[in-house]
Amino acid sequence: MVAFVVRRLLVSTVVLIGISVLLFVLLQLMPGDPAEMMIDPMSFSGDRDAAIALRRHQLGLDSSPPVQYAHWVAELLHGNLGFSFSSGQPVTEVMAERLGPTVSLMGTALLISLLVGIPMGVVAALRRNSAVDYGTTVVSLLAISVPSFFAALLGIYIFGLKLQWFPTSGMNSIGGGGFVDSLHHLVLPASILGFALAGPYVRYARAGMLEVLGQDYLTTARSKGLSPRRVIGRHALHNALIPLVTVVAIQIPTLFAGAVVVEQIFAWPGMGRMALDAVLARDYPVLLGFVMAVAILVLLCNLLADLAYALIDPRIRL
Repeated sequence: MVAFVVRRLLVSTVVLIGISVLLFVLLQLMPGDPAEMMIDPMSFSGDRDAAIALRRHQLGLDSSPPVQYAHWVAELLHGNLGFSFSSGQPVTEVMAERLGPTVSLMGTALLISLLVGIPMGVVAALRRNSAVDYGTTVVSLLAISVPSFFAALLGIYIFGLKLQWFPTSGMNSIGGGGFVDSLHHLVLPASILGFALAGPYVRYARAGMLEVLGQDYLTTARSKGLSPRRVIGRHALHNALIPLVTVVAIQIPTLFAGAVVVEQIFAWPGMGRMALDAVLARDYPVLLGFVMAVAILVLLCNLLADLAYALIDPRIRL
């Protein structure tokens, strides 16, 4: 197991290097000049071209792309991802400030999706071709089909404006607030993200349960006199979770994509909103750090999924 983890980490390192090179090249090909974004032609009265050239030199943009990449790698070896063009802060500090809100939003959304999606899929499989099964299918397909931005706007309109149950923006009320106030602001955006994630979990949990319900070992378990709850919970669900682990591992990084939209709509001060602001400001170091963080999360989630297989099914360890 240790040798497997070491091999995966070595391969992941090579993949991350390739991703960083490709991303750096794509950023160089993006239209627009970050230095021009910083010099407002309406408020600047001097020689704007000279000011832009000076700003490019200060940012290191007048160097060749290989030299810029080498500088970025040198910063990375010192534990930094470069410096933000907009604020001048280290990118690690900028991302650290936004990490907490994003983790709380994504973690709550993932918990909601698992607590809703898996039980719904199991119940749908146990009551196959019934009204419950058909209703669950409709709800899950609706969750998969509805875009996050539309669900967010609909949630704001119904639960924020009409019913006035939840706040529609921000992480805290004006003037600050305690844990209850933060939780009140968290419920609606996390539920929107969780609703979108729950759809695939329902479908995979249902398919996994249907696959194992007809297996011989379940018939043997029933013939031994085990209770239906033990047969379903200990034997059927345990084996049906294996394909679901892959789906969860893949969906966790995609939470960042949904978070970009939801955080912008709800004015949530997380990494998704930070990434969108970096795109609009041509803040390449922040954008590069965000994408690298997502890439690391993808590789880490795939590694954890492989390890989870071995924990769920002892046969895989062999």
